[in-house]
Amino acid sequence: MPTGTPPTPPRTDTTRAQPARVYDWLLGGKDNYPVDEAVGRRLPPQAKDAARQNRAFMHRATAWLADQGVDQFLDIGTGIPTEPNLHQIVQRVVPAARIVYVDNDPIVLRHAEALLVSSPEGTTEYVQADVRDPGGILRSARDVLDFSRPVALSLIALLHFLPDDQDPQGIVRELVDALPPGSALVLSHAASDLHSDLARQVTEEYARAGIRLGLRTRDEVARFFDGLDLVDPGLVTAPEWFRTEPAPAEEDSGIHAGVARVPSGGTA
Repeated sequence: MPTGTPPTPPRTDTTRAQPARVYDWLLGGKDNYPVDEAVGRRLPPQAKDAARQNRAFMHRATAWLADQGVDQFLDIGTGIPTEPNLHQIVQRVVPAARIVYVDNDPIVLRHAEALLVSSPEGTTEYVQADVRDPGGILRSARDVLDFSRPVALSLIALLHFLPDDQDPQGIVRELVDALPPGSALVLSHAASDLHSDLARQVTEEYARAGIRLGLRTRDEVARFFDGLDLVDPGLVTAPEWFRTEPAPAEEDSGIHAGVARVPSGGTA
């Protein structure tokens, strides 16, 4: 059950595109505005594939972690609810699982009630916060999650919205350093090196809408996993990451994805 009531949402700005709403449009959702649709339509067709691949990777990774007994999840950059949501996937396996969702977009807060429909045995909570305040997120998450036991940190299609001058490496390090041994980092990230022409086009179209991107190479994405133990198959494209059969269909992708564990000695 939820542990609290979301605050009154701030006014939604419908004059500027927002990443969560563009992503919703790419997934075929209805919770977006013409300004978001305009950005989505200017993106290359592969952007819809990337959104779908991101979502499918999240489904596989979180289901596998739940199968491994992980029953606490901190999902930052949640986005607009799209079923099945993370808590629905996890609580099918572990009904008593506890999930904290975090996003800074007011429209996500408006839909937070959908994220708080937990199993009777479990708990879901929504936190209105920005990933650039990792300390504040951790303080709020500790009201729901027990950081003496493993926690899965989910950063799906989020970090490429943080250019290098916003210190994404430091943000991830602060979040991961708070995780006890046995925890996991689940991460996907748009690539700058797999399809460079498409990556440049995506960056330019988002920039036209006032949204800065920081797409990265595989080596740059790998740095987010420093000090962690990557789970097989390692850092691969989103459709290539799976742990149980059936294997996803083979397809081209511009998304790096991986899951890693916090080792018994903690992060380096």
